[in-house]
Amino acid sequence: MNAILTQCKFEMIRIFRNPYFVFWSLFMPILFYFIFTNIVNTGVPDQGEWQAYYLMSMTTFSVMGSAIMNFGIRMVQEQTEGWSTFMKLTPFPSWAYFASKMFGQLIIHLLSIVIVFLAGYLINGVSLSVSQWIFSGIWVLIASIPFLALGSLVGTMKKVETASGVSNIIYLALAIVGGMWMPINTFPTFLQNIAEWLPSYHFGSGAWNIVQGTSPDWQSYLILIGYLIIFLLLAVSIRRKQEA
Repeated sequence: MNAILTQCKFEMIRIFRNPYFVFWSLFMPILFYFIFTNIVNTGVPDQGEWQAYYLMSMTTFSVMGSAIMNFGIRMVQEQTEGWSTFMKLTPFPSWAYFASKMFGQLIIHLLSIVIVFLAGYLINGVSLSVSQWIFSGIWVLIASIPFLALGSLVGTMKKVETASGVSNIIYLALAIVGGMWMPINTFPTFLQNIAEWLPSYHFGSGAWNIVQGTSPDWQSYLILIGYLIIFLLLAVSIRRKQEA
């Protein structure tokens, strides 16, 4: 257990030293939040509701980026540098190594949620009930797991450059089409139909529902669980082929 906790500690230190994490997971979401709630005139009549809505959008945007890019690219780096191979030669179990990476990443997600929530409160004085803060934070944390599975799929790539480029495209495409930058009701009909099947839309939708006083829709649970299974199966299948 001490070895796992130590590995988790090392994982978190490495993440905070990663410029990708600081830029994409903290700086960019907070910057976008400030711009679209204080500078850009969105024409929304209820500014308080818009500020809370967009805070959830940027929180999910932050966590999704950390899961896809930081987690995935870091796995590729460890593979290319031989660290993963070295860990297999140690007494440390493979399952414990992967579990510590997942746990460490989830702790980082929790810290990201707290930081972006705090930014929303400090920038716009976003006011939610205690239960809304807690349950929206829990939703974002737990619903980020399918994106960790997507990050592990990115982590099966052989080159860091390839993983970086692909993860950037996936991340931004999911964020934009999934309605994290702007509500999908502003999109053409065909894009709205696509968005409703994306994990990013249902990731954000659950948080949006909570701040509006309702619960995440059952479809969001099903679609996110479905993507989790698909991403995990693909990642495990590819890794087995690579090891063979």
